[in-house]
Amino acid sequence: MMIIEIPASRLDEYVCIPIAFEVRTILIPDLSQSGLAGIHFHEQSVSPYTKNYDLLGSPLTWPEEFDLQNWGIFLALDGETPVGGAAVAWNTNGVNMLEGRRDLAVLWDLRVRPESRGQGLGKRLFDYAAVWSKARGCAQMKIETQNVNVAACRFYEAQGAVLGDIRRFAYQSDSRVRDEIQLNWFLAL
Repeated sequence: MMIIEIPASRLDEYVCIPIAFEVRTILIPDLSQSGLAGIHFHEQSVSPYTKNYDLLGSPLTWPEEFDLQNWGIFLALDGETPVGGAAVAWNTNGVNMLEGRRDLAVLWDLRVRPESRGQGLGKRLFDYAAVWSKARGCAQMKIETQNVNVAACRFYEAQGAVLGDIRRFAYQSDSRVRDEIQLNWFLAL
């Protein structure tokens, strides 16, 4: 298994790696004193459904939306077969998640084929993205996920990231994800 950096012209290989996952539980905020006493989450079971981020915006559209010259796009290959991928945005106008900071990178996407999940590949890709970001002078790597992706939240916490931003109403303008809560994690590099 090896990880390579690829140009945006190879996003067709990247996008063939499924990102969909099954949602069985979600994180629900408990707001004591309307949040003044802090926000705590509890995990709640839901009727299972499949969440597929590519249906909200395919990686194939990234070059139309952003200048990718400062992005790192990585493929994990098992022989010739793409089994995982990660993308990191850095120093790119129009990427609001970067907050105008040159010392912040955003782990834009992380995906592993279902049959390759749970074998440490996600950690290898995450570490690769962190090293790439640090090499560009970044002090932090930011990671966005949602309260419906409990496995990702646990994964990012296990990698040393801390929950730094909870945006309960971030997706109000999009009926497909209106009820989801944006959770932004930060990794010190």
